[in-house]
Amino acid sequence: MPTPTTVPCRLRVNGDERECAVAPATTLLDALRYALRLTGSKQGCDKGDCGACTVLLDGEPVLACITLALACEGRQVTTIEGLAERGRLHPLQDALDRTGGAQCGFCTPGILMSAAALLARNPGPTREQIAQALSGNLCRCTGYTKIFEAVELAAREIAERT
Repeated sequence: MPTPTTVPCRLRVNGDERECAVAPATTLLDALRYALRLTGSKQGCDKGDCGACTVLLDGEPVLACITLALACEGRQVTTIEGLAERGRLHPLQDALDRTGGAQCGFCTPGILMSAAALLARNPGPTREQIAQALSGNLCRCTGYTKIFEAVELAAREIAERT
């Protein structure tokens, strides 16, 4: 319920219409995590440097910590909770697990969302294209090699299915 300092915010998140009350300066990350209780997107640096909060906005990766929630009204927001379909892991989620690409897991949601956007627009990316697409996602635990291998594996498996 809105208060004098908040306004209603209607978001389409993972295919569902959701509403919450936010202050005009509320970030998309805060609306997702604290108002809508979708905690998969991680709160890292809060200044757009680490990529842990990456979500898709109309299919494009954005940093939810520096995107205003109200600017997302009427647009499709996809979070890590919406990446799997019909109870099945997305091929990227499965591949990251199988290659050992996730260490502590804090960066994993953001990396998966950036990689999903890449594969949606480029189903056969080169290693350089993968590195570029993930360049906004900081992982402090890995050397990125296994992450890149996971994206390549997922790309191959998606291509085989289609």
